[in-house]
Amino acid sequence: MAKRRAVADSDDEGGSEQHSKRSRTTESDEEDQEQPRAPRRSNKGKGKERARTVGSDMEDDDDGDEMGDVAPDEDEEKKFEEEHEERIRERLMNKSKTQGGIAEMGIIESLEMTQFMCHKYLTFSLGPQINFIIGHNGSGKSAVLSALTVALGGKATSTGRGSGLKSFIREGQSVSEVSVQLKNQGEEAYKPKEYGKSIIIQRRFTKDGASSYKIRSREGKLISTKREELQAICDHMNIQVDNPMNILTQDSARQFLSASSPADKYKFFLKGTQLSQLSEEYQTCMENISQTAKVLTRKAEVIPDLQEAYEEAQARFEEAEKAREQRHKADELKKELAWAHVATKEAELTGKLTEVANIEHRVGKAEESVKQAEDKRATVENQVAAYEEELEALGNVNALTTRKEELSTKGRANKTKLASLRSDEKQINDSLAGVNATITGLENQIADEHARAETRSRGKRDKTAAQLQEANAELADKEAKQKHATSEKLRLFGEAEASEKEARRLRDDQGQLRQRIIECDEQMRRCDEMQNSKVAQFGNNMDAALQHIRAARWHGQPPVGPFGLYVKVKDSEKWGQVLRIVIGGLMSSFALTDPRDRPTLAAILQKTNNRHCQIIISEVDLFDYSEGEPPERYLTVLRALEVSDPYVLRQLINTAHIENQLLAPTRREADQLLLSLNGGGVALAADLYRVVRFSEGGGQSTVINDLKTNDPRQQLFRNSNAGAERQRWLASRTEYSNRLADIDRRIPESTSAPQRARAEAKNFDMQEQQYTRRMRELRNKISDLQKELNEDLPVNIQALQDALQEQQTEKESILAQFEHIAREKEKVNAEQRPIVAEQEDLRVQIAEFGAKQTNITDNLSAAVAERMAQVKAVEHYQGKAEAERQKLGTAQKTAEDVQKEFEDWTAKASEYCERFPNPRKAELVQRNLEAVQAALKEREKRQGASIEEIAEELQRKKATLDTAKRELRSLMSLNRALKKSVKSRLARWHEFRRHIALRCKVYFGYHLSNRGYFGKVLFDHVNGRLDLKVNTDDQNLTQNNNREKDPRSLSGGEKSFSTICLLLSLWESIGCPIRCLDEFDVFMDAVNRRISMRMMIDTANASNRKQYILITPQDMNNIHVGNTVRVHRMTDPERGQGVLAFS
Repeated sequence: MAKRRAVADSDDEGGSEQHSKRSRTTESDEEDQEQPRAPRRSNKGKGKERARTVGSDMEDDDDGDEMGDVAPDEDEEKKFEEEHEERIRERLMNKSKTQGGIAEMGIIESLEMTQFMCHKYLTFSLGPQINFIIGHNGSGKSAVLSALTVALGGKATSTGRGSGLKSFIREGQSVSEVSVQLKNQGEEAYKPKEYGKSIIIQRRFTKDGASSYKIRSREGKLISTKREELQAICDHMNIQVDNPMNILTQDSARQFLSASSPADKYKFFLKGTQLSQLSEEYQTCMENISQTAKVLTRKAEVIPDLQEAYEEAQARFEEAEKAREQRHKADELKKELAWAHVATKEAELTGKLTEVANIEHRVGKAEESVKQAEDKRATVENQVAAYEEELEALGNVNALTTRKEELSTKGRANKTKLASLRSDEKQINDSLAGVNATITGLENQIADEHARAETRSRGKRDKTAAQLQEANAELADKEAKQKHATSEKLRLFGEAEASEKEARRLRDDQGQLRQRIIECDEQMRRCDEMQNSKVAQFGNNMDAALQHIRAARWHGQPPVGPFGLYVKVKDSEKWGQVLRIVIGGLMSSFALTDPRDRPTLAAILQKTNNRHCQIIISEVDLFDYSEGEPPERYLTVLRALEVSDPYVLRQLINTAHIENQLLAPTRREADQLLLSLNGGGVALAADLYRVVRFSEGGGQSTVINDLKTNDPRQQLFRNSNAGAERQRWLASRTEYSNRLADIDRRIPESTSAPQRARAEAKNFDMQEQQYTRRMRELRNKISDLQKELNEDLPVNIQALQDALQEQQTEKESILAQFEHIAREKEKVNAEQRPIVAEQEDLRVQIAEFGAKQTNITDNLSAAVAERMAQVKAVEHYQGKAEAERQKLGTAQKTAEDVQKEFEDWTAKASEYCERFPNPRKAELVQRNLEAVQAALKEREKRQGASIEEIAEELQRKKATLDTAKRELRSLMSLNRALKKSVKSRLARWHEFRRHIALRCKVYFGYHLSNRGYFGKVLFDHVNGRLDLKVNTDDQNLTQNNNREKDPRSLSGGEKSFSTICLLLSLWESIGCPIRCLDEFDVFMDAVNRRISMRMMIDTANASNRKQYILITPQDMNNIHVGNTVRVHRMTDPERGQGVLAFS
């Protein structure tokens, strides 16, 4: 059913109520068809007979009142309930298990009252689903519903709190104002561009009876002050403030809960579900149809008089007809003139239809272009997704980086150990130097003592001394050789490590140089191709592709491309690198004007191995692009290019937006240029940065990855010729080859050098061990000989010898420490070598991962850029298609106007005469007709009679008669169709009532079951009664569940609970998004109130897009409040008023 306007026209003092109107639709497809025209006869009595026939038809058509109810067939009602009750019950159970959604429009977000009733100022926000307003009696809770009704244009009397608006003004004040904020979101929002996401309705009224509205947007902008706009908003959002079922005030709620009779409940049912208003409107329609039938009967009585007047005029014309040949000629000329005008209009119509057909063809081509662009966009999006998946599948190098860090930590620890060992070694060397100096001093002293005592004992002592000297000399020699072996061993191990590192570096350089040589060979091959063909840089076998294109047959214009043939860079040294990366891919593109040619061109490109070439479909539209350019002082990509073909230029603008992308030498300068524009944009920097500034503020810059050496785009936008480029690449290849030959020569040596060094180091290690063993033997021997000498020496020499022996022992200890440090150093170096090797392997792996990641990222960036280009292409073609559709609409409107004129002229000409074959031009026929008419007038002057005037009178009489008959038939047919439509609507009205009543019964029983009660609703549609039958738990015990009780026998709480169940059942039958109920629990005991509250909360939660506002003087202590429930606690007005507190 159509939405109803629920806003009364006025609530001012003495204001009158205007019933809302309902939109009507035609329920019949009958068409008015003109009856075949009967042959003209001179019998005058037939007209009156036809009038009587028409009258009887109208009387037969009026077959009495259709609005009354008849007693229903019990079997039919039972069958109806059996067919639908289970489905309704199943829907109810499913609904109770689901959470209702939040309404996007039509619910109340906030309410504000100023000097309204007992409130000086009150404002609060309502939740989107369930709202309880609680407070002490007299705290002004009911004022909320009154303010809501008044703000939305409801009648003041419907609130039960006053007879006019001025009664709502706070005592002692002269003006009051209420404001309601309605939610206005979603697809069905009311004028979202004007109002935004909320609509604020303010109503101000004074003691003098003046009232005004202000309807504002969410930002507070005044949109309208008209009541009609408020009515339109309420109609659109299906808000019915005067519907008693939507807003049940305190008095109405008490009466409904405590003292409503079955007749009152039935009236409440009809009025709340709007069935009563529909019934009244249908009754009014039937009365109007009956009155119209009587008027048409009276009009039919005039037809015989008009028929008689027409026949008299026809007889007079026949009697006055003279000069037949000239009149006939004039008539024929008039016929020819009429059809000559029709022929002229037909020629004009043909031209317009041809124009429409041409535009339709262009629309089809434009839509095909849109489809092609969307397909290409989808393909590119798939590529982007594939690259993203590949990038995600690649993973990361966290494990390798972690391992590398671990190795670095170990390496640093080993280096720390080596540094510590070197420090210890230095200290040992210093200690050894001191000990050696001490030994030298002691030996000199001993020598002096020996010189003084040499005269005393020479024999045996000389021999022992000689042996001791020989042993000391050999020990010194072995110490020197051991030190030399140790240093050589360490040196050779260091050389081995350095050689291994150098070998790894050479192998890496060898692989890179070989790849560079391959890339140089590829670029030289392309240069050779470019020397033979100027299009070789744009693809493979491009000359053959162009030959196939020239030889092929095309529906539209031949393909244009590759684009690079028409594009040059003015300053290639400065901008060539960045432009090769950004627009280089488009240089191999082709453009078509007809989508049907795409498969042919694609096959040619695939055959010549040019699948990478992009195909763009676009008509030749040399549009003006100057509006999209920045001021002349800014260098754009377009201004840095020379494009010789305007069609290619437009394609580059559509695809790459070269007209508004700025160029700058550096990233900083690019950012400054965009800031000076004050509108955002994109700039490309020669140092390979892409800088973006957003219009709303902020920006970003990203690195543009340079092209690889083997990228075909390397040959684009260079001023040098192909020969010079080939020499440049040849020089690079020669350099790489020489470096590779040197590396190839050095790699074998760098591979064998570590092996030789380690072998020699092992030899020195063996020598070191041999010297160490011999030194230990010599020290023992020296110690023995020294003891032997000391036995014969004087005491002072003996002391010196003992001191010397201590220093030599100290020296041996230091040398032992030195050997230990040397071994530790070798051990640390041995540990460090695999760490260094593994670090190098990890570096290579991480570098390889970075290369793969960079390659995928480059491909992804290119695919994203291509996707952006395709999105822009789709937008361009969609805009072009829309423009063509607008042209088509204009052309079709013009053609329709011409068609209507042509049909009107043809109809008029057909009414005037039959079609005249091959009429002459209208100007020539007009001149002939004027000559004949002049001759007729001259004859009429001579005869004193005007045949034309008689003929015109005859035509007027005939037209009057035909019009009267046609209008009468049309109105009679319309009246019958209207009556049939009303009958059909009445049948559906009864069907609606049956469905709503059945649903009310099912929901009523379901709600009663929450309390453990049983009952049903009895509808008596004939007598207009709605009875409730309820069985409570105690009745089941006392009456053995064999009898149902009237609600009057129930207690006050049980009666209120039953009526609440009925109200919830009726609420399921209305579409208003707002449900308001005041003091519904006034007669309830604690148990019934708790169950009722829970039931209402559950029902509200399950209701989809509905807002509930429930007012109660009781507290909410024993009620579970979920996240969908908002409780508003009112304070007494005299204790200060402000923002409402939430609990």
